[in-house]
Amino acid sequence: MIACLFPGQGSQRVGMGKALAEAHAVCRTTFDEADAALGEPLSRLCFEGPEDQLQLTENTQPAILAVSVATWRLLAQQGLRPAFVAGHSLGEYSAHVAAGTLAFADALRIVRRRGRYMQEAVPVGEGAMAAVLGLDADEVEAACVDAAEGDVVSAANINAPGQIVIAGSRAAVDRAGARAKAMGAKRVIPLKVSAPFHCALMRPAEARLAPELRGLAVSAPGIPVVANVDGEPRRDAAAAIEALVRQVSRPVQWQAVMQRLASEGVRTYVEVGPGTVLSGLVRKIVADATVFNTDGDLGTPAMEALFQGS
Repeated sequence: MIACLFPGQGSQRVGMGKALAEAHAVCRTTFDEADAALGEPLSRLCFEGPEDQLQLTENTQPAILAVSVATWRLLAQQGLRPAFVAGHSLGEYSAHVAAGTLAFADALRIVRRRGRYMQEAVPVGEGAMAAVLGLDADEVEAACVDAAEGDVVSAANINAPGQIVIAGSRAAVDRAGARAKAMGAKRVIPLKVSAPFHCALMRPAEARLAPELRGLAVSAPGIPVVANVDGEPRRDAAAAIEALVRQVSRPVQWQAVMQRLASEGVRTYVEVGPGTVLSGLVRKIVADATVFNTDGDLGTPAMEALFQGS
């Protein structure tokens, strides 16, 4: 059984999608659609940069979505038929485009606004995120509770055993990182992000985005989408949208997502889009997984065999 996984913010790079667009008409058409939907050359930003503009959250999110959907359409054209799809944070939108819940143009426009609202929710420099390595989720939560001192700090991405990202006000994240080290964390790595995603400081962004998400024309997912907020599959449109609303200010339960997929019998995972972050996380969570990513495995005999067997 196969699942397709779609990456989130952090997987972007200048040049992403260019080779696909040059080689495949379905990918070129996808980028043309993206440019038309946003009324600007998003494709040029993906292919050529400049990097400082690509790194802006309101540009990063539609750019990654466009590359992911272009790649998905190529795989689908070649015959890949996954049993489930899932995406990390922003990637959940890509998963819903793949599943048919959201129209591609609508998804591009809503994630652009999502990025803008998330950026505007906290003044630049006041929030922070950090990866805590070597502690379990309960230990990290205890470190956050001990360090909060009335400020916001909490787990934002529960990515894999011993790999948890925290987010909140800068001072509280620093205190929680120090507390985590005292509790035995192997490393605490500050992340280069423009806002503290997936924590209570994002509630203003959630409030702005919610009515816009609920106003979209949506369809029941043609493929179950395992949601970030609880690791449960969404099979109807209303539940899918509510999961996207809740996702903004709540932690990404990626470990739970992968455990649910494994419990459903998924053993083959294809990361669809730029980068290989999710491929690495799969290997940490699902011991017997077979993992492919479109950044390195596209066109290989082993991956092409999936198109016949899915």
